[in-house]
Amino acid sequence: MSAYSPAERAAVSTLAGLFSLRMVGLFMLLPVLSVFGAGLPGATPALVGLAVGAYGLAQLLLQIPFGLWADRFDRRRLIVIGLALFVLGGLVAALSTSIWGVILGRFLQGAGAISAVVMALLSDLVREQHRTRAMATVGMSIGLSFAVAFILGPWLASWVGLSGVFLATSAMGLAGIALCLLKVPHVERPRQQLPVHYGQQLLTMLRHPELLRLDVGIFVLHLVMTACFVIIPPQLVAAGLPASQHGWLYLPVMLAAFVGLIPLVILAEKRGHLREVFWSAIALLAVAMAVLACLYQGLTGLVLAVALFFLAFNLLEALLPSLVSKVSPAGGKGTAMGIYSTSQFLGAFLGGVLGGVLPQWLAMPAVYGVLAVLALGWLAVAWRMAPPLSLHGLAITPLEGPLSAEQLQILRELPGVHEVVVLPDEAVIHVKIDRRLWQPGPVNAWPVRIVQA
Repeated sequence: MSAYSPAERAAVSTLAGLFSLRMVGLFMLLPVLSVFGAGLPGATPALVGLAVGAYGLAQLLLQIPFGLWADRFDRRRLIVIGLALFVLGGLVAALSTSIWGVILGRFLQGAGAISAVVMALLSDLVREQHRTRAMATVGMSIGLSFAVAFILGPWLASWVGLSGVFLATSAMGLAGIALCLLKVPHVERPRQQLPVHYGQQLLTMLRHPELLRLDVGIFVLHLVMTACFVIIPPQLVAAGLPASQHGWLYLPVMLAAFVGLIPLVILAEKRGHLREVFWSAIALLAVAMAVLACLYQGLTGLVLAVALFFLAFNLLEALLPSLVSKVSPAGGKGTAMGIYSTSQFLGAFLGGVLGGVLPQWLAMPAVYGVLAVLALGWLAVAWRMAPPLSLHGLAITPLEGPLSAEQLQILRELPGVHEVVVLPDEAVIHVKIDRRLWQPGPVNAWPVRIVQA
C-alpha cells in the first residue's frame, strides 16, 4: 500500500483532530443527557429524547445547504462559521434553566452543519487511492472521541453539572476554530465549482441509485446509535454501573474495537473486498441489537453488545464516507456529502426521539428487535450495491483557452476514462480514470496542466 505524501498526512491528521474536538464536545452529552437531563425542570422521557435528537434535527435541515455552499465557496471559512454556531449553542444550553433551553441550545449546536464540508475538503486534499484509509482515520478519531467523551462527560457532569458539560463543548468548539485557522490549508481551486443551478445539482445527486443506498445506510446507522445511547446508559446504571464509571467501560471496549478495525480496513482497501466487509459490518450491527434484546438486563450482556456495536459502528463510519467519495460524480462531492450528512442527522434526530418514546410503548426486547430489523433492512438494500470501482481523479486545466468539442470527445474516449465533467464557471475539467487502463495519448501533446484531483 503506497504511503501518504507529507501534505496528505498533514491534512488527514489536522482534519481528524478538528473532527475529534467537535465530536468530543458532542459525545460528552450522550451518556449525560439521558441520566442528568431527567432532573431538569419540565423534563419528560420524550423531551429528553428530543434534547438528544435536536442536534440531529438542525443538522438534517442544514447539511444540504452547507454541502451546496461547499461546492461553491471557501470550505475553510464554512467550517469556521459552523464551529462558531456550535460554540454559541453550547453557551445557550449552559445558561438555560429548563429542558426547553437545552433543546434550543442543542438545535443551535446542530446548526453548524459542517460534516459534509470537512469530508469534501478531505477528499480535495487526499488522493482517491488513499481515501478509504483517510476516512478510516477520521472514523477512528470519531471512535476515540466516543471513548474520551464517555469518560469526560459523566465525570464533568458529576463535578460541575450539566451546564458545565455544555460550557466544555463550547471550549472544544473554540479549540476547533483555532486549529482550523492555523492548520487547515486553503485549497487552490476556483471558488465557483458548480453552475448556479442548485436545484438541478441536488436532483441529480438525489436520483443517483448508489448514493441513495449509502444515504439509507448512514440514516439507519445513526438512528440505531442515537437510540442506543438514550436507552443503554440508564440500563447500565440499573445493572450496577454508576454513571460516573461508564467511561471506563467504553474505553477498553473502544480500544478492542480499534484492534479489530485495522485488519478489516486493510482487507477492504488493499485486498479488494470492500463490499464484503461492508455487508459483514451491517450484519454485525444487527447481531449487536439481537444480543441487547436477549441480554440487556445483565452487565455482561450489555458489555458484549456494546463491544459488538462499536466494532460495527467504527467500521461503517470508516467505509461509508469513502464509498460516497468514490461514487460521487466529479465536481459534486460537497453536494453528495451534504445529502449523505442530512440522512445521517435525520437518523440521529429520529433515533433520539425513538429512544425516548419506544420504551414507553414496547417491552425492551421489542425495542431492540425494532433496531435489529432496521439493520437487516439496510443489509437488504446494500446487498444490491454495485462493486465499487477503484477510480482516481484528475483535474485538467487548459493553458491556452477552452478545449474544443473535438478534444473533449477524444478525452472521453481514451482508455480508462469513466467520467468527464466540464464546468462552465471554472477553467478546469474534472476526470475520473481507472489508472490500470489510463492512457493519456494525445492529451500529453495538448497545452494543458494535469494534476491529481
